[in-house]
Amino acid sequence: MDVTNQTTVVEFVFSGLTDNDILKSVLFILFLHVYLVTIVANLGLVAIVRTTSTLQNPMYYFLSYLSLVDIFYSSTITPKMLVDLSCWKNTISFEGCALQFFFYAALAATESFLLSTMSYDRYVAICHPLHYVSIMTKKKCLSLVLVSFSIGFLQSSVQTSCIFSLQYCGSNFIDHFYCDIAPLLKLSCSNTFMCDMVIMSLIGFYGISSLSTILISYVFIIVSILKIKSAKGRQKAFSTCSSHIICASVFYGSVFLTYLHSPSDVNGRKSKVAAVFYSVMTPMLNPLIYSLRNQEVKKVIVQVIHNLSPFHTSFKNV
Repeated sequence: MDVTNQTTVVEFVFSGLTDNDILKSVLFILFLHVYLVTIVANLGLVAIVRTTSTLQNPMYYFLSYLSLVDIFYSSTITPKMLVDLSCWKNTISFEGCALQFFFYAALAATESFLLSTMSYDRYVAICHPLHYVSIMTKKKCLSLVLVSFSIGFLQSSVQTSCIFSLQYCGSNFIDHFYCDIAPLLKLSCSNTFMCDMVIMSLIGFYGISSLSTILISYVFIIVSILKIKSAKGRQKAFSTCSSHIICASVFYGSVFLTYLHSPSDVNGRKSKVAAVFYSVMTPMLNPLIYSLRNQEVKKVIVQVIHNLSPFHTSFKNV
């Protein structure tokens, strides 16, 4: 542990995921493949949505932006983590830490708002199908996306300013593999009470509001689905929501595991594992879930593979 008493901290040192060299090599190979799949899968999903006429509706419009967020969100954490797994000293500059935290906090909040926006879209589609086109106009969809990004980056600006305006004059050792709120506040030699209150208020606002929107939307959706008399109709209605339900559950589940871990968690190992899933695995899972669970997307992917190579026609039978 590096200690620089009475000296302003100019860089931070991460504890990283492990000190075992063999395990580092294994994790490097694993997360490199995960990152490559994340980038290719999300870029591919964006390209498919933007170029396929049958996918030109609000649900896929929001999905394309969710994929864009996942690309940048994953790129905020994973490349630095891969570099640290291949180096013996895991350091990051003070400015680099602030920049990493800013984009990490902004994109995480934006993703939560996009997920809540997508739940609202499903609510309108199932509960008000006759007015869907008039309600979910292009202008309204664009406005919802802009609001999600604006709130995400605005609250991140406040959090970043609050955290990195504190004094750091003691230990520069962050017991984590990226710059996060709790380990940073723990290192500060300033009074962090006001900063804690501001951050808790912001996270509480966007966390509760986005999760509440999702839960309330699905209460109305479930009620509407139960009113459908035919089993085929209920199954069709539910199938349009299943991918979003899984993605939202994975996202919020990993968030809760990351930030609501037990105080008895030795050296934060469980929280680190949860954080890996939250920041590295989730951006990869979202496009895969939508590709495998959504029949419209799956048909387009099958058609693309068929057009690229006649040897892949057997994929249709999967």
